[in-house]
Amino acid sequence: MESDAVVIVGAGAAGSTLALLLARYGIPSTVVEQRTDTRLHPAAHVINARTLEIWKQASPRLLRAVEAITPPIDEVNVIRWCTDVRALPLGEIDLLSEPDRLAEVRAHSPFLISHIGQHLLMPAMWEALDDEELVDFRRGWRADMVDDMLTLRLPGQPPSTETPRYVIAADGANSALRDAADIEMHGPVLANMGSVFFHAPNLYPDGHARPLLSWIYHPRFSGVMIAHADDDYVLMTPYLHEAQALARRSRDYWNRQLSHVIGTTDYEIRSTGTWTMTSQMAESFRRGRLLLIGDAAHRFPHTGGFGLNSGVQDAHNLAWKLAAVLTSGAPDSLLDTYETERRPVVSRFAEQSTTNHFRLDEVTKPLGITNRSLHQATEFMAKPWLSCVPDRVMAAVADGLTRAQTSRTKALLQDHSRGKRLRRSMAESIPGQLEHFVASGLEFGYAYESPLIDTATDGPCPVGDVSFYHPTTHPGARLPHTLVLDQTGAPRPLHDLIATTGLTLFTPNPRGWTARMPRSLVDVPLSVAALTPPNPDARQAILDLLEVGERGAVVVRPDGHVVWRNRTGPDEVDALERFVLAAWAPLNGSHANPTRSLADDRVER
Repeated sequence: MESDAVVIVGAGAAGSTLALLLARYGIPSTVVEQRTDTRLHPAAHVINARTLEIWKQASPRLLRAVEAITPPIDEVNVIRWCTDVRALPLGEIDLLSEPDRLAEVRAHSPFLISHIGQHLLMPAMWEALDDEELVDFRRGWRADMVDDMLTLRLPGQPPSTETPRYVIAADGANSALRDAADIEMHGPVLANMGSVFFHAPNLYPDGHARPLLSWIYHPRFSGVMIAHADDDYVLMTPYLHEAQALARRSRDYWNRQLSHVIGTTDYEIRSTGTWTMTSQMAESFRRGRLLLIGDAAHRFPHTGGFGLNSGVQDAHNLAWKLAAVLTSGAPDSLLDTYETERRPVVSRFAEQSTTNHFRLDEVTKPLGITNRSLHQATEFMAKPWLSCVPDRVMAAVADGLTRAQTSRTKALLQDHSRGKRLRRSMAESIPGQLEHFVASGLEFGYAYESPLIDTATDGPCPVGDVSFYHPTTHPGARLPHTLVLDQTGAPRPLHDLIATTGLTLFTPNPRGWTARMPRSLVDVPLSVAALTPPNPDARQAILDLLEVGERGAVVVRPDGHVVWRNRTGPDEVDALERFVLAAWAPLNGSHANPTRSLADDRVER
């Protein structure tokens, strides 16, 4: 294996995205995946618009495959709270109930948030890997790492020991590579979850709207059901101890329980599983040549759908930096900015996911059923001193606690005054859960801060709203979406015109900036692109959106994040030159000084 090779361990969404992005930069990689087939049991299902933007850059073929399996938005717009999947809802959130809000969200990107089960997504991603000549995709292989030595094993074959330039741990929440590097995870365990993936073709008769999510509160069961394509569903509920039937004999448990929950015996169980809901972060995202992405680096509650999407963002942030190191002579220290930039972003995602998880208590607190009490019970049942108690005793205690909680929902089924009061209280609280399901401010508005971003003039990018995205070209932010004309005169999304290497300067005054551009910036490289509106009426809107005026400019790096902006015109090119030569020229081989820190802003002229 060549000394500059990249080995990616794990072919989930994060690892696959990184391999495809590296291929766009001309970087070959080896992807090692211990499974031989994609997993049947769905995990993530929320694919946000920013992820689709990244996949467009990584693999147009993948994007087309994803779009082909994306359900229409009017099939995934209802979030329901109920006592039974066939009962009248206690309350609902209809994500299409505000047309003006939907139009606003559509203006932020060529794409909309989608709902695609991971069991449908991953075959499309693996096909894209198979079709990419620069990706060596090895199914059924295992990878172990001791110090800097990586051992690859295929059952029945002698192992091979390699020393790749970089190893990417994309091997999930229980990352073996992370553990081998003694990188600890920090943060609480919130709940243990069991789930069943099943097919039920007649669960919702014709004419009855099928909700995307159903939060179910019934005396026999409390949990959430997710609707997937082709009349498939995932049903989830918490458990307190590994000795409970839900964890130890999961298929038997669901065969006994499922018909009571969904009200029909017309179903087929496809698979069952368990997982641990945590809010945890690795103490470091890097250890030498090892870099962590996706669930190997951070784990969130499922409430908000940030998990898969944040892993794709990790890959996006890291790919161009690896390419700069491997092909442009950039210093290895560039890769340290991966954690510098990503850790604050994923920390905020973790905080919001956890907030969403506990905010659900606003709906169920009148029942005496809360995620906070579940968290406390989960922590108690994990006390080390309880390990001496026989499993059968712990299972009986855990089952009793669970029944005591779910039995409180009986009041919802009664028509007396307390039942009516509880149902009314829950209904009034449901609209307050909107942040859980609409988070455009985080989807598009996450921003970076590092030596690669000019914060001298405007300071760090302000923290924005959760639900509402406010487009900005503040350094660190994602370049806003708009349509402009390319060099052929065809309308294109602005993001399509970002150069894959170096920096791109967008301006309505390309001649002025080009005339003043010093040779030192051309060599970085820094290219100039015109902001040409698709029609004259759109000109002012584009200038206002990009906050550059008639003569200013905004400078963007390969992942679409702004690094510098100016509102006055090319007379300020000296300020641009000082910033670029300090932060970016060292990333180009012809300017690189291998002993120089990226944070060193001294410029030798």
